[in-house]
Amino acid sequence: MTDQAVDTGGVRLSGREPAESQFVGRTRELKELRADIERTGLDTLTGRKAPRARVLLIAGRPGSGRTALAEELVRQVAERYDDGVLRARLSEPDGTPVPVERVARVLLAALERPAPAGAAEDDLTEALRSALADRRALILLDDAADAEQVDALLPDTPDCLVVAVSGGPLTGISDVRPCTLGGLDTKSALELLTRYTGSVRITVDPRAAEDLAEECQAHPQALTLAGGWLAARPKAAVADFAKHLRAENDEGTPLSRVFRLVYTSLPTPAARILRLLALAPAGLVDPHTASALAGCSVNGARTTLDDFVALGLLRAVESPLPQYEVPGSLHPLLKALTETQDRAGELQLARARMLERTVRLLQSCRAITETDNPEAREKLQGMPNSLRFPSPRAAEDWLRIRRPALLAAARLAVADGELDTLARRLMSQLVRAMVAHFGTQAAAADLYGIHRLVLDVAERRGLPRERAAALLNLGDLDAQTGRTEDALARYRAALDAGREANDPYATGRATESVGGAHLELGDFDRAADWFGRALAQRLARDDRAEAARLYGRIGAAQTYAGRYGEAQRSWRAAVAGHRRNGDVGAHARALSELARVQEYAGRPEESLATCHEAVEWARRADDVRLQAALHLRLADTLERLGDPAAAQLHRGTAERLLGEEEAEGTDGESERAEDGPQRAEEAPEQADLPKQDADACEIRSTSTED
Repeated sequence: MTDQAVDTGGVRLSGREPAESQFVGRTRELKELRADIERTGLDTLTGRKAPRARVLLIAGRPGSGRTALAEELVRQVAERYDDGVLRARLSEPDGTPVPVERVARVLLAALERPAPAGAAEDDLTEALRSALADRRALILLDDAADAEQVDALLPDTPDCLVVAVSGGPLTGISDVRPCTLGGLDTKSALELLTRYTGSVRITVDPRAAEDLAEECQAHPQALTLAGGWLAARPKAAVADFAKHLRAENDEGTPLSRVFRLVYTSLPTPAARILRLLALAPAGLVDPHTASALAGCSVNGARTTLDDFVALGLLRAVESPLPQYEVPGSLHPLLKALTETQDRAGELQLARARMLERTVRLLQSCRAITETDNPEAREKLQGMPNSLRFPSPRAAEDWLRIRRPALLAAARLAVADGELDTLARRLMSQLVRAMVAHFGTQAAAADLYGIHRLVLDVAERRGLPRERAAALLNLGDLDAQTGRTEDALARYRAALDAGREANDPYATGRATESVGGAHLELGDFDRAADWFGRALAQRLARDDRAEAARLYGRIGAAQTYAGRYGEAQRSWRAAVAGHRRNGDVGAHARALSELARVQEYAGRPEESLATCHEAVEWARRADDVRLQAALHLRLADTLERLGDPAAAQLHRGTAERLLGEEEAEGTDGESERAEDGPQRAEEAPEQADLPKQDADACEIRSTSTED
C-alpha cells in the first residue's frame, strides 16, 4: 500500500544517475589530495611514521561541492583501507556543532563497539581511539565546525586517514594543508548544466551557457538549481534563465540569487512546503514530515519532495524508505524565508503538527509489536492507514532508519520550550518504541539521552513526579554501566523529588534503589537499612508481593554483612510471604537462599532439611536449573558431613536433570558458593527485582496518553 507509513517500494530518485557518475570536475584538486596522502609529514622523522592519522582538509563555502569532492576522494582511495569507511557529520543543518560525545557514539556504533550509556566525552573518544588502534580505516568528518572537534576524534595511528570538510582552515591541527575550493572550471560547469538540460541546449548556444556559468560564478549548488529550473522547462533556452538572473538585483551571493529565482517560480503550495522544510529535524525529511508540516496528504507530499529533488532543492537519501535531505547550503536560505514569509504562530503550529504525527507513528510502531493485546490491536485498527505499518519488521526498519531524525525531533522539541506537552508525549512514545523493538540494553545510550531531556523539561516546568522518574531511569543506567556513585546521587535526588510530588511509587523505588547502590558499593549495613525503609513503605500500602521480595533483599544484605542470624529471620519472612502470595518459583528461590545462610551459620543439618524442601518447591515451579543447583549443594553438604554415597546420588540426579555439560557448569557455581555469599547480582532472589522498562518513567510520569 503506497500510503502506508513504510513503503516497501523504496525511494524514487527522480531519474538521477548513480552517485558515482554525479561527480564532475575538480581533477586538479583530486590529484593534489591524493598526492597529499603520500607526502612526508612535517612532524615525521626520517624513516618513522607520524604518530597520529593524517588529516586531509577540504575547505569551502556551503554548496561549493566540498562534500561531493570528499566523497569522490573517499571512493577513489577506499580500497586501500581494509577496515572500511566511517562517516559522521559534525554540524547540525543550522550550523550548531554536534557534541563530540554524540559523534564518537556514531563512529563506535559503526565499528560495532559498545559505548556505555551516559559515558563522558573523554571516555568515548578514548574508546574510539582504542577501537581504531589496530585498524586501517578511512574516516570522513563532514561539516566540521572547528579544529577541537576534529582533534578529539583523531585516531592515534598513522594507518588511518581522516578526510575533514569545513568552511575554513582548522587552526590547531598540525601538518594540515587545506584544499580550498572556489568555482568549477568552465568545462566542468557546462558539464554539470548538461546533466540537467541535455547536450542540445548547451551546444546550440554555448556562449549563453558560459554566460550563465559566469553569472553563477561556477558555484556547483547554484548551477544545480539553474539546471533543475531548465530541466523543468524543456522549451526554455539557457539564455532565458541567464536573462532572468540578470534581471534579479545584485544583492546576495550567486547561490542566493539563483535560489530566489527558482523559489519564486514555484507554485504557492510547493513554495510553502519548501519553506517549512527548514523545520525538519536534522534536515532529514520523509513524506510524513512534509505532510504534517504543510497539512497536506502523504502522497501529495511525496510527489512534491520528488519534484524538489529534480529541481536540485533536495537530495534523495539512499535508503529502503523514501527519505530526503535538505542541502546544508540551502538551510539558512529556507530559514530566512520562514522568518519573512510565515507568522510565528503558523510556524509553531507546523512544528506541533509534525510532533503530533511523530507521536502517532511511534504509537503505531509500538502497538504492532503487541499482537496478543486486544486493546492495542483495536487502537491500531482505529488509526488511519497512512499511520499503520504492514508488519513488525517494517515498523522496526522505520524506527532504525528514522532514529537520527526522531532523536533530533526530541532535542528540538525540548529546546523550543513552548511545546513541552508534545515533547513529553514524544519522548514517552520514543522510549516505548525503542524498548519494544530493540530492548532496553541495546537502546540504553539513546534512552539515557532521552531521560536527560525528560529531566530538563521536568525541571523547567517544576514537575517533581516526572523529575523523580527521569532521575530513577538515569540512575538505573548509571548503575548498569558501573557508575554506582553517580547512580546513588541520582537515586537520592529522585527520593527528594518523589517526596515533593507525594508519589509513593517513586519514593518506594528510589528508597530501594539507594539500598541497591549501597549494596553494590559494599556498604551492607546501610543497604539493609534502606531496604528496611522500602519494606516499611510496601507494608504500609499492603503490597505483599513487593514486601516478600524486599525481605529477601534485606536477607541478602545481612548475609553479605555476616549477620547470619538476622539474615535467617529475613529469609524466613520472605519464604512465608511468597508462600502466602502463591508465588511458587519465588518461594523455592527464597528457600534456597535460606539454606545457604544456614550453612554459612554452621547449621548443616538445618541447611539439608531446607534444601530438600526447596527441591520440592523448585520441582513444583518446574525450575530445572534451580533443582540441579540444589542437588549439587546437597551433594557438597553431604560430602562435608561424611556421606559420599548420598552425595553421589544427588550429583547423578543433577546430571540427569541438565545433562553432563550443563551439570559441570552448575557445579562450578556451587563450588564458588563455598567461599562465601554470592554477589548481589547472582543471588536468585534478585531475579524478582523490577528491571528498568518503558513504564518506569514514560508510562507513570511523562505520558499523558497511551
